[in-house]
Order: sequence, then structure tokens, then C-alpha cells
Amino acid sequence: MATPFDVPSTLPYALPPFGDVRLEHYRPAFEAGMAEQRAEVEAIATDPHAPTVENTLVALERSGQLLTRVSHVFFTLSSADSTPELHDLEAEVSPLLAAHRDAITLDSRLYARVQEVLDGAEAAGLTGEALRLVERTHAEMTLAGAGLDDAGKERLTAINQELSTLTTTFERNLLEDTNDSAVHVTSEDELEGLDDGAKSAAAAAAADRGLDGWLITLPLYTGHPWLSSLANRDLRERIMRASLARGRRGNQYDNREVLLRIVRLRAERAELLGFPNHAAVVTADETAKTPEAVDGLLSSLVGAAARNADDERAVRSRTVGFDIESWDWAYATEILRGEQFAADSTALRPYFEADRVLHDGVFHAAGALYGLTFTERPDLHGYNDEVRVFEVTGDEGEPVGLYLLDLYTRDGKRGGAWMNPVVEQSELLGTLPVVVNNLNVAKPSAGSPTLLIQDEVETLFHEFGHALHGLIARTTYPRFSGTNVERDFVEFPSQVNEMWLSWPSVLANYAKHHETGAPLPPELVLGLSESEGFNEGFGTTEYLAAALLDQAWHRLSAADAAAVTSVEDFERSALESAGIAVEAVPPRYSSTYFAHTFSGGYDAGYYGYIWSEVLDADTVEWFRDNGGLDRAAGKRFAERLLGVGGAKDPLEAYRDFRGRDAEVGPLLRRRGLE
Repeated sequence: MATPFDVPSTLPYALPPFGDVRLEHYRPAFEAGMAEQRAEVEAIATDPHAPTVENTLVALERSGQLLTRVSHVFFTLSSADSTPELHDLEAEVSPLLAAHRDAITLDSRLYARVQEVLDGAEAAGLTGEALRLVERTHAEMTLAGAGLDDAGKERLTAINQELSTLTTTFERNLLEDTNDSAVHVTSEDELEGLDDGAKSAAAAAAADRGLDGWLITLPLYTGHPWLSSLANRDLRERIMRASLARGRRGNQYDNREVLLRIVRLRAERAELLGFPNHAAVVTADETAKTPEAVDGLLSSLVGAAARNADDERAVRSRTVGFDIESWDWAYATEILRGEQFAADSTALRPYFEADRVLHDGVFHAAGALYGLTFTERPDLHGYNDEVRVFEVTGDEGEPVGLYLLDLYTRDGKRGGAWMNPVVEQSELLGTLPVVVNNLNVAKPSAGSPTLLIQDEVETLFHEFGHALHGLIARTTYPRFSGTNVERDFVEFPSQVNEMWLSWPSVLANYAKHHETGAPLPPELVLGLSESEGFNEGFGTTEYLAAALLDQAWHRLSAADAAAVTSVEDFERSALESAGIAVEAVPPRYSSTYFAHTFSGGYDAGYYGYIWSEVLDADTVEWFRDNGGLDRAAGKRFAERLLGVGGAKDPLEAYRDFRGRDAEVGPLLRRRGLE
């Protein structure tokens, strides 16, 4: 069967022809893509010539282009615009893809060729990106189990196939249960405190499901952004309890047994590979190197964060006149913020109209720093009518890539926010990047403006930082394209980009009233700047609780993992043992809806956000000392860090940019932990 994936797209920047793709195209394209790559790899493995970078490593980089094309489109849609039929197909193809990857990664003939190239690298004078290609390929194959005997490889392949099915099941259960857990409100009186834009979005969500009244859909993280505004305490509690109960309600979407099986299989696989636990496998290939190094950073922050959170709870309880619970925290915080800084979310929201934030904030900062221009291309289409396509050009008008933005939440989109490539940049393949940002902003009814809360503005700047990494990096090999870096480094550029949302000249450019165009009043500007670090006890504690929970699950041995039978008991014990079981501050993600670690590729890696933040905070200080929103400063950051993608050791790239290793002091000061 012919499919739109059979040949490279002829659209600008090889943008996939989404409008031509049908459900029935995916399976044959996957099958043909896997068969094609198997033949290509077989030719490499049986090449009678002595192995070289060109005939082994580069040949591997060239292989599988059909499979790459269909995979990028399929998994973009399965996460952002899915259907039950697409989910069913994902459940079918995921184990096939896992087996396909293992057949390549575990090929003893291929591994021997890579080993031979590595052994002769010095004599061959390999340097730069070519040497890193050899080293990274060898390291990844080794950690994947290429050195195991046949029995070990057979068991490993079976584990990987089952895990691919389980993680897909986890994600599907979470999506369905999150949709099913949305809170239905029939009386407008209960919505006291919400502005008209939020009410409009809730009314539109209800109408989309054929319901009267208002529907409050849930974000991925614990809680809801509207908890800061809702005056009705009973409704706040309903929302929080619905959020916390996802994936553990005893229905067909219950994730408890799924995640326990995932944990047991990951622990078994780790021991098969010669490691004590899954966290040790993961960190061996990251900048952290060991779980002990991760524990050293996380544990050093726990005491101060928990104390700060307890102090903050006491202050907020006094503010509202009762002992606050988790569903009260955001509401009490906003009252306190308004009293101290006059910068509460209700006052700020009219100044954060989405399109103005995008053009006059996000794009403006990227232009000032990196010389990029973003031009909307209505003639180019994404996978959904809500997806906007922008052409990106450089200082001299040279083509850089395409940027796609998918802003709004919908039932077929998983929770959270993310960036992913649709086309990866590669000089070897002659491709420029096409990247997409997904957010989950509630869509207002037709004719109403999209007004963002401060957290959503921050999320847009953050995810755009990933997009910049994908757009600016220029590498030879697709393996190193864009954000293909060590996982505990990948959040660093995106976190740096958050600094520009409150940079005075950027804020003044986009923070204007959506009706009058009036600039953000001076007292709100001052409040924003003065409130940096406000509520950090809560923010650090909820993050650390999730990161330590992720580590606890993945530091279990196979025997210990088999002994865990209750998700709730394990969570409670893990948080108490870590000293982070703070009343009224649940983890940012609880286990049964912790998509990062059980379906999102951050298993034993959620620590990476704060690990990267050490670099981020140090870099923010560098920008402040070197002109801030300055083209020369941006050029240095782009050329020495963003531009190298994964083609250089990330900490070497950081030293090249900063002139030294990162220091932890800026992070401690930012989070009030000194």
C-alpha cells in the first residue's frame, strides 16, 4: 500500500503532508520502514570491509529514514491529537518497534564493528563530532545490553517489549481517567472568583461534551491553576481530590498494577545488565553518573525546603483565618501575594493575552538575542486546525526551520506541555528542523480572548526554550540534533529561557491590557519583580517530593520491587523516609499520574530539572552581568551551547560558554535555601 511517508515530503522544510495522512497509512508504513532499516543494518553488519566511521557509524545514521518519517508523525499525533483508534494502533506497534530497536542495538556483529572503530579511534585521528558519534553509539549499545549472551538478550528483548506495552497503557489510562475526572459544575455561584475568560473556557469545555453548565478539566500536575481564584472551598476540595485520585479509582483506568509491573521489569532489566537498580542504569549515561550524586543534590535541599514550606503554611493559615489544606494553598497564596505585592493572578491575567505574549514576548526576546524572525505561514498546515505554523529565518533572512504551536487543551491531547521534533536537523541528511510546542491552555468560547495566567506564560517561555534548542542546533548527525542531549541536561536551555518573561524590556513589550492596550501598571511590575522567590518553599517541596518519589521507585532492587504490593504505602514510606512528607504539599505528580516517569521517558530522571537548574541559575547571573537581552550575549550562548546540540559533551560545552563549571550558589539564592 502506498503511503504519504514513502518518500520525503516536498513541502517547505519537509513538513509532513498531515492532510494526506490517514489511519490506514501508519501500519504499512511502519512495517515497510522496519523492513527497510533491517535490510540496511544487515548490509552494515555483513560488510566485508574493515569497519570505519563512514561504513558503520555514518551508515547507521543514514538508515531508517522511512521509519523516522512515520514515527515522528505518528507519535506527534498520538500525544497531541489522538483518537481511540490511534491509541489501539499504538498498543499494537509499540512492542514491534521495541523489538525492532533491540534487534539493531543488540546485534553482536554490529556491536563488534562499533567496538573496533572505537578501539582504533586514536590511531585514526578521530576528533570532534565524529569521535563523539563513535563513543555515544558504543556507550548506548553497551548500556542497552549488546554485550549480553544470547539468553540474556532474549530475556531483555521480552522485557523491553512488555515495557513498551505497559508505558503505552499507562499513558492511555491517564488520559482517559483525566478526562473522566473533570469536575462538572452546574451553578455559576460556585465559580465565584473566576474571571469571564476562565468561565468561558469552562462553559466551552462543557458544551464540547454535551453538558450544561461548566466543566473544569484537569492539568497533568497535582491541583489546578484555578484553585488560586476559586472562592468556594468545597469546589476547591473537589478539584484537588479529583486530581489526586487519577489512576487509582479502581476503575478500568486504574494505573496501580500497571506501574508496579513497570517498576519490577525495570529493576529486573537493571540486574540483567549488571546494575543494582534502574536508577543506576539511567544515571550511568547522564551527566550525574550515579544515583548517589543525584541523592546528594536532592537531599541537600530537602531540609530547608520543608522548613520553608511549613513556615509558609503557617503564614497562609493566618492570612485566611483557618488551617489550610492542599486545596487552599494556592488561594491563600494569591491573597497573600496581593497583600504583599499587588501582583495576584487576577490582576495580571488581563495583561497576558496569548497572541501578544507569543509575538511581543517570546518571539521578541528570541529576535533580540538570536536574530530570529518568526513569520506565520497560513499556507502550511499542522495536524489539527488549531496548530499554527511559523517560518523561522535568521539575521540575513536565511532559512532556519519551522515552528509549530499547539496551544489549547482537548480530550485527545495528553496533559502537560512539551516540545518534540517533527523533522530533525542534520547536515548529513540535508534537513532543517521542524519543531512543535504543545501546551494545555483552556480554550475560551468563540470571540473571547485567550488570557494566560502567569504559570502559563512561564510554561510558554520554557517550552519555547526547548524549541530554540531544536531550531538553533546545527549538527552533522541526526543522533545529535537539537535536544538529543543527556536527559539531565536537556532542561537547562529551556529553564534559561524563562528569565526573559520578566526581563523589564520584554515584559514592557508584551504585558499590555487586552482591551485598552495600557501597559502593566508600575505597581504590578514592581510586584512581579519583588515576588521572585515568593512561595518557593511550596514550589521546591512539591518538586523534590516528586523527584525523590521517582528515585525511590527506581532504586529498588528486583527483589525489593517484587515485594511492593501497595502503591499508596510505598509512596507514604518513601516521602517520610526522605523527610519531604509535608502536610498540605502533595508531590507535583503522584505515582499513578506521574507520566514523566512511567510513560514519558524521564524514568529515574525527573531530578534533571533541578540538576539542570544549577546550570540555569548560574547562566542567568552570567546574562545579567553581560548585558542581559543583548545580541552579543545571545550569540555566545547560541554558538557555544544551543548550537552544538548533542555533538559535544554537555558539561564541556557549558565550560566553553561560561569559562568554568557551574556554581550552586545562584540556585540556592534563587530558591531561598541559603
